[in-house]
This record gives sequence, structure tokens and C-alpha cells, in this order.
Amino acid sequence: MIKTLRSVRTLGQFIIERQADFPYAKGELSRLLRDIGIAAKIVNREVNKAGLMDILGDLGTSNIQGEDQKKLDVYANEQFISALQSGGECCAIASEENDDIVHIDNEVSKNAKYVVAIDPLDGSSNIDVNVSIGTVFSIYRRISLSGPATMNDFLQKGTDQVAAGYITYGSSTMLVYTTGKGVNGFTLDPSIGEFCLSHPDMMSPNDGKIYSINEGNYVHFPEGVKKYIKYCQVEDDASSRPYSSRYIGSLVSDFHRNLIKGGIYVYPSTYKSPKGKLRLLYECNPLAMIVEQSGGRATDGFMRILEIQPKSLHQRTPLFIGSLNMVNKAEEFMLKYSAPES
Repeated sequence: MIKTLRSVRTLGQFIIERQADFPYAKGELSRLLRDIGIAAKIVNREVNKAGLMDILGDLGTSNIQGEDQKKLDVYANEQFISALQSGGECCAIASEENDDIVHIDNEVSKNAKYVVAIDPLDGSSNIDVNVSIGTVFSIYRRISLSGPATMNDFLQKGTDQVAAGYITYGSSTMLVYTTGKGVNGFTLDPSIGEFCLSHPDMMSPNDGKIYSINEGNYVHFPEGVKKYIKYCQVEDDASSRPYSSRYIGSLVSDFHRNLIKGGIYVYPSTYKSPKGKLRLLYECNPLAMIVEQSGGRATDGFMRILEIQPKSLHQRTPLFIGSLNMVNKAEEFMLKYSAPES
């Protein structure tokens, strides 16, 4: 008997098939997602050969966050901006690597309907040691009707996102995205140079056995987080504890693992960073949209991430994200032992 081969659906094909899911089904969002996929393939190529070229290590400059920029950070930022400029569906970009909004002023793009917030290369401290890194992006429909994009176009709540996604560059390269109609994952097939549907209808397990947090900062954590960590470490057969501690130090990589296997990722406030360290617009909001679409939960310890009103482009926030029941339990400890910030 001849076995029939399972048909392969590329990212481009899938986007076209699901166009009716988009709030504004005229093709612009489809092309915008395609442009991001193209840039991801270019960045992936450079990530895979970084050790053979002079693009590893520090660039000698810092971004708006005061963090040292890696050479590959800057390269990735340039590639995503270039792809979005060329595509014509995005009128402005907010990037972790740029102090201010990057306006796209060419005739094709200046009146485009969408803006993009992006962390071009998350986990860049891992670049030099060959650990998985990633990209996180968020897409909003602009509020201003004409002229250059304004800050208000970006300072929208996460609930206003029309699409969000991330790319992981690791043993395999995956692009995962949502437009508010579930979550789907695509793995890059290097033999044909296409992202192919590999993880349809991704769902976060309600429970997990993994907690991801930088325990080296334990002494600086809020009391609610300390109590939750101790809860995770206590032996209890009924709840399959103790849980395993797994922390890569790359938000995308930790999130991706926990999304598939079940778990919680926590980056709380500390004495040194009372507002948290992760950025709301281009790290927390997109991942929060994805996790909620997959059945999970994302909060700042007290409040739903997607309902936080942004006040600045690079605003920071604590993050508790992952399996529904695990995040709910962590919130219980926060409410009991740590007063919400006024």
C-alpha cells in the first residue's frame, strides 16, 4: 500500500487560509505577518553562522534601557525595520533598541494602518554562549487616521492588539503567532526555506511541573514570590510537587518551553527594579495575548497584563505568565503576602 504524504502548509498559505479571522480582512495584516517571517529567516541565517563571523560580542554601545548592545542585537533590529519598511503595511515601529518611535516615511508606508512594537533579539546575553534566543512582536491598528504615527498609536492596552507572536532561534527555529483566534506554531524547514505548520492550535496545559525564575535574586523578591517559590519546592504528591526549576535566561525560550510542557515564568519586581524589568509593550503584551489565546494566564501579580494602560514606550512591569492554575496560585501568594503597588 502506498502511503499518502501529509500535506505541508507553509506560513504564507496558512495566513491566506485564515484571512477571514482578521478583524480587517483586506490583506494588509497578512502581508505584515509575511514581512516579519521574511526578516525572521534572515536573522535565523545569521544566528546560525554567528560563530563564523564578526557579529558576536558587544558592540560597545547601549540601548535606551542602559543595556549593552550585542552586535547581533543591532543586526536583528536593522533587518526587522528594513523588512517592515519594504513591506509597506507598517507606518511606525517601536523597538527595544531605539529610544524613540521609528517612523516609516516612504510613500507606500506613511499612511499604513498598522504599527509594530518589537524586541528584535530577546535573551541577547546568551548570544555568545550559543543558548536559544528569540524575537517578540506585537501589532496594533493605528489610532491616528492620517499623518505620521503618534505615541498614542503605541500606548494602547494589550487588549487592543490585532496580532502578536514570537520566534525562537534554537535547535529548530519556530514562529508562533495569534490574531485572537487561537495560537499556531510554524517550524522553519531549512531545506525549502519556509516556515511550515508544525504545532496547530497550541494549548497551554492548565497545570505544569516547571517554575522559571532567576532564584539568584531571591533575597530581593517580594514576600509573596518568596513564599510561592517555597511552595513550589515542598513535596506534595497530590499536586506533583516539588516542581522542577528551569531558567534559561531568555524570556522567549522559557515561555516557549512552558507553553508546550506546562509551567510558570516569573520575573517579579525587586528592590532594585520596583517596576519590574520586562517591557510591557513589546515583551509582556504579545506573550500575554498568546498565553491567553492558548488557555493560560498573564498578570503583574495582581492585575491582568493586557489591561494595563501603557504610559511610556519602554514601560516596565513585573510578569507572572504560564499555565492557568499555576499563575492563579502565584497570585494567591502575592495577594496574601505582598501589597499591590499603588
